[in-house]
Amino acid sequence: MSDTSFASLQLPAPFLANLTQLGYHAMTPVQAATLPPALGGHDLIAQAQTGSGKTAAFGIGMLLRLNPALFAVQGLVMCPTRELADQVANELRRLARGIGNVKVVVLTGGVPMRPQIATLEFGAHIVVGTPGRILDHLGKGTLDLARLRTLVLDEADRMTDMGFYDDIAAIVRACPMHRQTLLFSATYPDDIREATARFLNAPQEITVEAKREESGIAQRFYEIGFDNRLEAAARLLAHFRPASAILFCNTKARCRELADYLRGQGWSARALYGEMEQRDRDETLAMFANRSCTVLVATDVAARGIDVASLEAVINVDVSKDPEVHVHRIGRTGRAGESGEALTLAAPNEKKWVKLIEAYAQMEAEWHPLAELGDDIHPADPAPMLTLLIAGGKKDKLRPGDLLGALTGDAGLAKEQVGKIQIGEFASYVALDRRVADEAFARLNGGNPLGPEFGTVKGRNFKMRWIEL
Repeated sequence: MSDTSFASLQLPAPFLANLTQLGYHAMTPVQAATLPPALGGHDLIAQAQTGSGKTAAFGIGMLLRLNPALFAVQGLVMCPTRELADQVANELRRLARGIGNVKVVVLTGGVPMRPQIATLEFGAHIVVGTPGRILDHLGKGTLDLARLRTLVLDEADRMTDMGFYDDIAAIVRACPMHRQTLLFSATYPDDIREATARFLNAPQEITVEAKREESGIAQRFYEIGFDNRLEAAARLLAHFRPASAILFCNTKARCRELADYLRGQGWSARALYGEMEQRDRDETLAMFANRSCTVLVATDVAARGIDVASLEAVINVDVSKDPEVHVHRIGRTGRAGESGEALTLAAPNEKKWVKLIEAYAQMEAEWHPLAELGDDIHPADPAPMLTLLIAGGKKDKLRPGDLLGALTGDAGLAKEQVGKIQIGEFASYVALDRRVADEAFARLNGGNPLGPEFGTVKGRNFKMRWIEL
């Protein structure tokens, strides 16, 4: 039996069978390093990057420690962003199929508290959320942590960077003294080590080196002047013409400015940064995931937890001052054996940060002049899909099959003309082939007596609209 086999952990047979069904055949390095001590009940400090399989690393131990017959919050996972919280919760629900009916609740800001309170009243086994909203529920007395057995701080470094430390400390004070605490962080500098020391009891510290397998990633650095950054980013897009790309900026002001500029050049571009309205964040992420938006212009914190398949390019519009962040950025492309472009713009005053990247990644920057891109810039092609927002979701008992059936039946589309379908609590996002989107909308409406903005799904009327760039 291989040491990396999940069977080597002596997990319950139904749980192991579910892991196999989900495609968990061998443990990743972070899972192999952390699961044995986590299952043994030890507190952990684990340094691991996003995409390393850390959700299963803390989720398996958490799930096996809880009692499904006890409807009390026994596991709590704190995340820096709503997107990561949703991602973690969905994975925990998949993992939980092997142990029975486990209820996982997401508590994040940007949405009304009342539905969350109602959900908590019915009982929950695991809560996944952001510190601010978790603290709100504790303050209102709608969240009880008295029976908590496992506390997880996911991406602790980013939560601290975002100013959540005081909230985290207050939440920890509301947790039982006798609990297991698992802290996962991409970096663990001395200030975070000192700040979180009192949260943990004799923790085992585990560091899993980030894989720097960049064989599929072509890295290029371009020196630019101080005032032509936006134009340079547009030239890179026009030359390499990626089907999807994330452009990283160091500030939200740069994100907004660049997204506006690129849209003016004909690109399907949206910005993603902190302090956005939650509805705008949800729409932006849905559009980027379903190919209605070609270019996502994002800050590092806002982009945490986003994992898009077949991302063709990453462009560092601003050089990161943290070389680990640079490696994390470019690691989003060239995954699963695919090739990808990692392109970095650097003004003269940023070359010192490039030197740090070279030392950290043990590589020599490959510099290219912008002039080699040429001046023959073709107009940007529109994104292949459009996103239809339907004002109905899980609360309305809508399922992906219902929407697919309406679109391939009443709307007359072929399955290939319907892209990704995402069902949220109160809203659903459907990607449609741009060439037939308007016709499909009209057929869903079918002269609906409620008005041109309504469509029929499962014999029920739902408000619909296109999401604009």
